[in-house]
Amino acid sequence: MTAPDIRKKSYTIPCSGKFRDAALDLARRRGTNVADLARSVVLMLAPGVIAAHPDPGEPAVGDRETVVLKSGPAKGRPWRRKPRLQVRMAPGLATPHIRRALALALAIDRGDVNLRLERPKDGKAPVARQELPDSMLLRETREELERLRAIVSVLSFEPITGGVATLEDALYILGFHPAKRPNQKLIRDRFRMLATIHHPDSSMGSHLRMSQLNAAMEILRIYSV
Repeated sequence: MTAPDIRKKSYTIPCSGKFRDAALDLARRRGTNVADLARSVVLMLAPGVIAAHPDPGEPAVGDRETVVLKSGPAKGRPWRRKPRLQVRMAPGLATPHIRRALALALAIDRGDVNLRLERPKDGKAPVARQELPDSMLLRETREELERLRAIVSVLSFEPITGGVATLEDALYILGFHPAKRPNQKLIRDRFRMLATIHHPDSSMGSHLRMSQLNAAMEILRIYSV
């Protein structure tokens, strides 16, 4: 069988001088080149794992290297340019994706990120699993909590000025249509769900919303079927 013709593309990866030097040093210590480092990560880890790793980004404004031009009318003249890495890999990859892959290789080498091989319960071949350090896990947890708070803020009902006084008010507070007449089970289920979010002891709680939930419950107990 003839092997498929996989043509490689030359990528220019702008990066800080420090990042470039670290990647070149790692490749030298491992007896390989920078492209092989990036290729190993791309082949071993799922795209989502690589995408979740922070992108080191392009170099700062003052971060430049001096090279001597080797061809053209300006041959032999020095030229100030962004630090960069040249890699040849399969076509279709985004520059930030390759830069993240190299950053992951450096993080693994430093011990900031660990990979563990686990055999799935179905007995298939083991897969690599990324283990994040505690500091990154804490940051991601905080970011997720902020995201949930934003969602709750958008979806939460606006408290009624003057309090809950009518059946329509009570239906609105618990999220029911004004023409709906929910039974006691629906009311209890909805109340428990909303109380979990708005109870003052919750990290996203609200005294005002909780008090209006309680007032709505009192009214709906009378009108429900």
